[in-house]
This record gives sequence, C-alpha cells and structure tokens, in this order.
Amino acid sequence: MSTIAALAEPLYHGYTGTDGLTGFPNIGTYLIFAVILVPVYIMVVSWFAGTPRDTKTGMLGVSYLVGITAQMWIGMFILTVIIGFVFYGGLPEPLGSPGPTGDVPIFGFLF
Repeated sequence: MSTIAALAEPLYHGYTGTDGLTGFPNIGTYLIFAVILVPVYIMVVSWFAGTPRDTKTGMLGVSYLVGITAQMWIGMFILTVIIGFVFYGGLPEPLGSPGPTGDVPIFGFLF
C-alpha cells in the first residue's frame, strides 16, 4: 500500500460516488416543494391577495424569504464542496466527476 493510499484510507472508508445525476431532482425535492411548503405558498399569496392588502409589507416578507433561502442554499453548497474535497478527494457533482477520484488523491499536494 502506498503512502498516499494509506493516508487516504481513513477518510474515504471505501465509499464510492453515485452514478448519474445526484442531488436536486429526487423524490425528497418534490415532497418538500409540493407538500411541505404549501403553508408558505399560502402565506405569500395571502400577503398580496388578502385584505387588508399592504404591498410594501408583502414585498418585505418576500425579500426576507428569498434572502433566508439563498443564504441557506449557498451556505450548504459551500459546505458540500468542502466536505467533498476533504473527505471524498474531489469536488462534488456538478463541479467534478461523480465519486472519489484516484487520479487526484486528497494528499496529492504533499508529494
């Protein structure tokens, strides 16, 4: 066993990447956006369609929702990239190829 393989073994644990597209278009995505978030959709529509109507406050609420959602998604994307690089030896999909790459081991920069 080479030095690089010995150093990488505790991190990789023998896991391999999934084939094909992973991430967003799964059953969980449809469940969250079509079922779980229905109360949020109703709330946003009621800000603009209900009475009394206050468009300024409604737009403030929508901007808060968009800001919070963007913050969570961007933060999780950055965390996913860091975890993929550190523990799986490469960038995750769609930035890199699926699964750990043997060509670019995590400790390759040391040698």
